[in-house]
Amino acid sequence: MNASPISWQVRLEASADAQAVEALNADSFGPGRFAKSAYRLREGVDPIAALSFVAVEDGILRGSVRFWPISVGGHEELLLGPLAVQTGQRGKGIGIALMQAGIDAARQGPWRGILLVGDEPYYTKVGFSRLPPGRVKFPGPVDQNRILGLSLKAGELLTLSGQIRRAAIDHPVTADGAAVG
Repeated sequence: MNASPISWQVRLEASADAQAVEALNADSFGPGRFAKSAYRLREGVDPIAALSFVAVEDGILRGSVRFWPISVGGHEELLLGPLAVQTGQRGKGIGIALMQAGIDAARQGPWRGILLVGDEPYYTKVGFSRLPPGRVKFPGPVDQNRILGLSLKAGELLTLSGQIRRAAIDHPVTADGAAVG
């Protein structure tokens, strides 16, 4: 049996994609996503435009991935997520292709590593591995067995440790996450 040909394309996210990306994330993760520790790191912070990719097929958004600046133990790193693929499109390689595009682009930048919270068997397909429990600390509860990392520079994960914080705040937010002003 032959695999079906790829009919979607991965490209940089454009400003016109923002509403569709938000709708896809809402559909994929629901309102509970805002309570997760990884979302605390995104509040008031813009994703890195050069590392935000979408998969599009016939003008329809099929998937997206964004990367965010974070600080780990005082070092600039990246946080991957959310990675979202339309429910009916999963299993076609869209998520892997989106991550690979972002990882390849990130290797050209100054960052040394990428972190995420996710399912190890899936993310190992693009090179992520589990970090030793307690090595990095998210701002809130996180299952330590789901903290994964990928070195962009040789050996980075061997020395990566410390508190994870937002690298910068682009838009002030209130305690409930609403934008100020």
